[in-house]
Amino acid sequence: MVDFMNDDFLLKNEVSRKLYHEYAKDMPIFDYHCHLSPKEIAENKNYDNLTQLWLYGDHYKWRAMRSNGVDEKYITGDASDYEKFLAFVETIEYCFGNPLYHWSHLELKRYFGIDEVINRKNAEVIWKKANELLHKPEFSTKNLIKNSNVKAVCTTDDPVDSLEYHLAIAKDKEFGVKVLPTFRPDKAMQVENREEYYKWLNTLGEVTYMDITSFSKLVEALKKRVEYFVNMGCLVTDLSLEEPFFNVVSHDKIEEIFQKILACRELTKEETEAYKTMLFIELGREYKKYDLGMQIHMGAQRNNNSRMFEKLGRDIGMDSIADFSYAKSLSGLLNELEKTGELPKTVLYCLNPKDNEVLGTMIGNFQSGEMPGKMQFGSGWWFLDQKNGMINQMTTLANLGLLRRFVGMLTDSRSFISYTRHEYFRRIMCNLIGTWVEEGEIPYDEELLKAMVQEICYLNAKNYFKLEV
Repeated sequence: MVDFMNDDFLLKNEVSRKLYHEYAKDMPIFDYHCHLSPKEIAENKNYDNLTQLWLYGDHYKWRAMRSNGVDEKYITGDASDYEKFLAFVETIEYCFGNPLYHWSHLELKRYFGIDEVINRKNAEVIWKKANELLHKPEFSTKNLIKNSNVKAVCTTDDPVDSLEYHLAIAKDKEFGVKVLPTFRPDKAMQVENREEYYKWLNTLGEVTYMDITSFSKLVEALKKRVEYFVNMGCLVTDLSLEEPFFNVVSHDKIEEIFQKILACRELTKEETEAYKTMLFIELGREYKKYDLGMQIHMGAQRNNNSRMFEKLGRDIGMDSIADFSYAKSLSGLLNELEKTGELPKTVLYCLNPKDNEVLGTMIGNFQSGEMPGKMQFGSGWWFLDQKNGMINQMTTLANLGLLRRFVGMLTDSRSFISYTRHEYFRRIMCNLIGTWVEEGEIPYDEELLKAMVQEICYLNAKNYFKLEV
């Protein structure tokens, strides 16, 4: 019997152990997609207790707690932080097979030196040990990032954001970690949510000093914001593509549709798709102009529980996997940009594992000689951010493309101690490659394997997004 989560955790053979311990373990991290708060980084926040750092805003943990019958009072409600901690500890005892079990133990081990198994018997010891450390300077947000060997972080930011906190962070020359904005125009796309859309549109007009009276004015305003983000160091964009769309229309038609939007008239399904399509194309051209990486996250069915949405809002753990077919519409969107040579380098993520092969083959349609691995099949995301999901994504990419060109892992997290997910990924990746070697599927060429592992861990992402550190 192997000890629980020992130094060789998830590393099943000699080659995988060598690859991880000698070549992967100490590679830097470029977290090119996350949801960390720039404000909390700029303020170099310290947390009062483990619950605030570990449970606040973590909808993965919240979902598990609800599955365990925990009352909402102890999740997002007004229970004390210690009571919430105890409710999560009790839940962890039921999490065998869930990645939360591994993630949570890794977070306590790596950041707090806590080796106790998370259970009710050890709860008080864990609580006291962690809280004694949290008030030390090395547990501030900046130091948690820096001490995780992170070289750069890309946050997720709306086009109308001032980026004032990014500017403040950049002025801190002692920090030494780049915190860069990501241009995410989801609200510009969400024309169905009329009240939110108009509010956002007015804000866009205010920050660009423009009266947005036409679709062309909207595009002009967004181009101004892309330029501003680029001047602030932006390397990457993002879009949550939930329902597929593709409907190319003429300039006159899209202007007509936009006038309907301004007049508060309801759009048809075809008009909504046309609006999203034409805006996607205009933005894609702008991304190409600045050599930005375009991320597209597909397949989330959001805010399923209307009662809880009314009570708590978005991002509370009430989202799930959608079941659409994206192949035709996605191909249309990418091809429309490719026709004129304006398709930016692109990372495609799916939330439904049935789409692995769809994306694994889709990227091959639009690769080009302008750069290696221009089109990327992104890492296992959200509900696929676990052992099987990662193995399936990498195996699919290897089967249908070039695994060695893969830009690797990201945290996609709101937590400052989620960098252990990179360790988790690296162990799984090294074991996958090591197993291929052990089983005679690929040769044991240590120099080549070292290069492959280190490229996937960090170097590919650094080079792909042109990170300068």
